[in-house]
Amino acid sequence: MNLLRTLTRLFSLVAVVVLISISAPGQEPNGKPPQAKSFDKERGRSMLDVIKSDLRKNYYDPAYHGLDLEARFKTADEKIKTATSLGQIFGIIAQAVMDLDDSHTFFLPPGRSYTTEYGWQMQMIGDKCFVTAVKPGSDAEAKGLKEGDEIWTINDFGPTRENFWKMEYYFNALRPQPGMKLVLKRPDGREAELTILAKIEQHKRVMDLTGQDIFDLIREGENSEHFNRQRFVEFDRDLLIWKMPQFDMDEGQVDDTMGRVRKHKALILDLRGNPGGAVITLQRLAGYFFDHDVKVADLKGRKEMKPQMAKTRGDKTFKGQVVVLVDSRSASAAELFSRLLQLEKRGTVLGDRSAGAVMQSRHFPHESGIDIVAFWGISITDADVIMGDGKSLEKIGVTPDEIILPSAGDLVARRDPVMARAADLVGVKLEADKAGALFPIEWRK
Repeated sequence: MNLLRTLTRLFSLVAVVVLISISAPGQEPNGKPPQAKSFDKERGRSMLDVIKSDLRKNYYDPAYHGLDLEARFKTADEKIKTATSLGQIFGIIAQAVMDLDDSHTFFLPPGRSYTTEYGWQMQMIGDKCFVTAVKPGSDAEAKGLKEGDEIWTINDFGPTRENFWKMEYYFNALRPQPGMKLVLKRPDGREAELTILAKIEQHKRVMDLTGQDIFDLIREGENSEHFNRQRFVEFDRDLLIWKMPQFDMDEGQVDDTMGRVRKHKALILDLRGNPGGAVITLQRLAGYFFDHDVKVADLKGRKEMKPQMAKTRGDKTFKGQVVVLVDSRSASAAELFSRLLQLEKRGTVLGDRSAGAVMQSRHFPHESGIDIVAFWGISITDADVIMGDGKSLEKIGVTPDEIILPSAGDLVARRDPVMARAADLVGVKLEADKAGALFPIEWRK
């Protein structure tokens, strides 16, 4: 149940490993779109054929939600023939897949030989989009962008709950931009228009994995692990706060962490921003919160599939109070875990309505080239996930037991009213400003 952020991170790392032959979609660091040559078009058409074949064999709904798959891909193939840039080619392929309107089915283009850092972060809070972090020393900071600014449009597109993931996919995975034009409303009500430039770092187009390049790759992997580590804050034996960035732990790691959790009377599990991850992590973790085996969800695919089950950990289960925090970025396995605790009346869920991106998917890797290889792939939903109440969370999400939305003023002051409320529920005094400092934003250098 990996989502876009998890897979994009994986492909970003893989792109450093492979010998890249396909230029990046969108714009090159010099701002000029890479022109499509005849072999680029043929390669794009070949990718399209492979993706169509993968969908026909593996997509969970053989009716494709009523979409005429053959007609859509035929139209896409004709468009590729007249495309003038690589960005257009990859955009055409991506759109053909996105027409299915499925959160877990999307095209992952070949890696690029440069990285783009925007220097700021945004998020849907309720039905509004806010700037949630600005990197010190970035162009965003220099231009006056601040936490708490409400974003009305980005490059003339207005973010909504429904299109937000597609905008992130476009700007981060499909067509990274050298800059963005933002129309904002400040916390004091003033309107502003800013053009924020991205920091673009050029890397080698071809890497020699027999030399120094392999050590650079290892360091990149170590940096990625650091930014996605599990983080904890303890309040004596009364409370453990666990910031879980994604469901990427093996069973042994889950066991070790829950051994630490069991030493406390209460747990606050912070799944805000958690995009999901591995089913095995979800099942192992859920087993620690029930004294009996529990069904997480049924799976509805082309063929009969076994339900997802969480086997109880017996006398090792955690019997203390549980509060789970979610927001609009909590997706997939994070949503399943939260909803399971609600349905089984095992914990309290606080925060914002979750992403509503809950399907089971598989990743299909592919490559183009022989001597010089570019890796790309597609994520395909192979099953809908039906909770114990008979409902799917796709496009619906988890509605918290208490909806608590940080205000623009909270973002400016870096207060965390959601965490403060969670601590209050388990009997621990924690002011919102102190809660906001527990897990500070970390930026790549």
